[in-house]
Amino acid sequence: HDALPISAVHTVSPDATVFEALEVLARHDVGALVAVDERGEVIGLLSERDYARKVILQGRISRDTPVREIMTTGVLCVTSRQTVDACMALMTRHRIRHIPVVENGQLSGIVSIGDVVSSIIEDQQFTIEQLEHYITGGR
Repeated sequence: HDALPISAVHTVSPDATVFEALEVLARHDVGALVAVDERGEVIGLLSERDYARKVILQGRISRDTPVREIMTTGVLCVTSRQTVDACMALMTRHRIRHIPVVENGQLSGIVSIGDVVSSIIEDQQFTIEQLEHYITGGR
């Protein structure tokens, strides 16, 4: 596969309220935010799934709950040298939908399951077109 399909990443402070984080998710139309500390290091991930399961279902109030209380910690990260197939395998094995990309200890982007699936489909379509071209002799 070609280069890893890295998207721009949006971050949130672990001390922000969940409501503030939801505003950022909505503003940027994304499904997850990376929680970073004051040094810019990844310390967690906040997804719409975290919100649904840890705020709504537990009866918490998003304006009163800090991100740190509901974010997922122990986040798997990759570098830009990771392959698309390896990311897909990680996502499948760990049942996750977002993986932050870190270079030299600093957050540089994020890869979503949608990015990975789109990349794989593009690669397969290219292969199909090449095979069709070969079979028809370039006609």
